[in-house]
Amino acid sequence: MSKNSAVDDYIASKATFSQEILIHLRQIIHDASPDIIETIKWRQPCFEHNGLICAFAAFKKHVNFSFFKGQFLNDSAGIFVPSDNNELTALKFSSISDIPESEVLKGYIQQAIALNSNDEFKKNVAPRKDKSDLVIPDDFAHALTITPAAKRVFSEFSYSKQKDYIEWITSAKREATRATRLATAVEWISEGKGRNWKYENC
Repeated sequence: MSKNSAVDDYIASKATFSQEILIHLRQIIHDASPDIIETIKWRQPCFEHNGLICAFAAFKKHVNFSFFKGQFLNDSAGIFVPSDNNELTALKFSSISDIPESEVLKGYIQQAIALNSNDEFKKNVAPRKDKSDLVIPDDFAHALTITPAAKRVFSEFSYSKQKDYIEWITSAKREATRATRLATAVEWISEGKGRNWKYENC
């Protein structure tokens, strides 16, 4: 098992109920494969094996557990909750009792590992949209440049998260509204929040 001290610190910083859930999930993840690598992306622990597998994040009243490429997994146990994001499938746990049986969850993780190792799958899956195709407005680009923390986080955001912010800012009808949205966007991005974070965390 390869543990990352940054993940230790993340878990230790959370509420007791969250720590119990996170520790349990972490153990299941590593039980699924001893070769899984821990990292921190988007200010949350992520787990990789030839690519991203899953991630977890603690909030005030629950813990999110997400599968990257979740849409391609066989949900034989019916544990997934419908999501607006076609690729990311999130589960919410308020206590350890909410977590599926270890063997069930381990099976899903092993499915995800198999997908990342499947060359045929990689060839056939729709290519991800390139963030370089997005046009960042000059005022937004300047606001990010003078706020290094926000610029760094924004560069790590997915295509869809970056696009959400760009569309929100450019859709403002009045200059005052646009200025307010720019300031709010920079603040939220600095905190690692997506445009729709209020709905993601509820």
